Order: sequence, then structure tokens, then C-alpha cells
Amino acid sequence: MEIFDPAFAPEAATAPVPPAIRLDRLTRRYGRGRSAVEALRGVSADLPAGSFTAIMGPSGSGKSTLLQCAAGLDRPTSGRVLLGGDDLTAMGESRLTRLRRDRIGFVFQSFNLIPALTATENIILPLRLAGRRPDRAWLAELIERAGLAERAGHRPSEMSGGQQQRVAIARALLTRPAVVFGDEPTGALDLATGREILTLLREVVDTLGQTLVMVTHDPVAASYADRVLFLADGSIVEGMDRPTADRVAARLARLGG
Repeated sequence: MEIFDPAFAPEAATAPVPPAIRLDRLTRRYGRGRSAVEALRGVSADLPAGSFTAIMGPSGSGKSTLLQCAAGLDRPTSGRVLLGGDDLTAMGESRLTRLRRDRIGFVFQSFNLIPALTATENIILPLRLAGRRPDRAWLAELIERAGLAERAGHRPSEMSGGQQQRVAIARALLTRPAVVFGDEPTGALDLATGREILTLLREVVDTLGQTLVMVTHDPVAASYADRVLFLADGSIVEGMDRPTADRVAARLARLGG
């Protein structure tokens, strides 16, 4: 299979937008000897600031491993992850923890909300745990943008799944992170609610200039992105700009996704 490396593609070399995050020859190997499994094989990519990138591929292709390494949740066996000018792979655990808290946002398939806290309290919880106070004007803007003005005082049990995911998105944006990573953020939602969440994520990129990286198996979800990176056997094999659901689905079919 021919390997596509977006770091050396013509459009990447001439793109005027600097990368928010750069993946430089990432490998991730689990185990040793003959039983070793190589989940990532020299992955390189530049993810431009203010862009929405979807990562797709068949089961076992390395999607989740790539996201975890890029977000500093897992350490690659070799290679580098550069967030701005900072090399995440060279950081100690305490500094990496602070960086994740301040400059990286996360939205997962499970909402990870505290049942006893209100929507607002869940949004500001990471800052409270860090002993910091939120910017109240920014908090109010996020609540409004997320469509939570009438649910700010409600607990998770009093909200729909879509509303809970909106809380999670607002929480991810509270520190104005350099990058927000989403791991199947619509996977636990019904079709209509999932589209509402994807529309919100698209608006976050378009109106706030946020950088978003999302792992998904859904071609329709990927169609909301500016670019799709396809993985197979731990390598990026193709990039697709201006994706449509039909084009993405056809490419996944050829990859066996």
C-alpha cells in the first residue's frame, strides 16, 4: 500500500496557516519481541490552527492511539508531538499535566459530568480543581453559545444527552485551549442530536477560530471537518480536503472500514 505523508504534501508545504500541532514521525509500539504490536508507524502531519480535522480508519488502524499521543495522554515510542513551540514528548509528567489542563481541551463519547453538580459547576470544575477562577464573561458567552442558558442550573440527570455533551464542549473551551480533541463525541447520541453537536463544533471553529481534531467512524460527522486523514495499519494513507459524506464513505469502503 502506498503511504501518504501529509507533512510532505505540496499543499502542506505552502499552507499559510501555521500548525497548531505537529506530529513528527510518531511510532507507538506495545509489547516486545515477536509479540510486539506497532499501533503507529512513523505518522507525520501538520494540523493547522483554526481548522477542523477528522481522523478515520478501520478498526485497529491506530485512530485512538494517534489521538491519545497527540493530546499528551499517551507517550509515543519515538517521534515528537509539538504544540506550538512546545515538545510534549520531552516534558515531565507534572508539566505535561499542567499543559493538558491549560492548553488542551477534551470531548469524549461519554460526557464525564459529575452528577451532583449543575451544568455551570461542571463547566468550571477543572479550573476549581486547579485553584483558579473562571473568566465570568467568557463563561457566560460559552453557556450562551452552547445553548445552555436555560439549563445552566440543571444537573446532568435533568438534561438530555445532547445538552450534557454541550456542557462537556463548553468545559473543554473554558481555558481557551490551543487544541480541542474529540473522541467519537457524537457516538452516544441519536442522529438528530449528533448533528446538532456537530453543527456546534463547526461553529466553534468558524466563529472562535478554535482548532479541533476529532476521531470518528461516521462519514457524515467527518463531512463537517475541513480535512479528513485516513489511517490504515498505523499509517496515514490519504488526506481529503472539503470532504463529503459520500466521498468519505467510499474511501472507507476501500480501506475496509
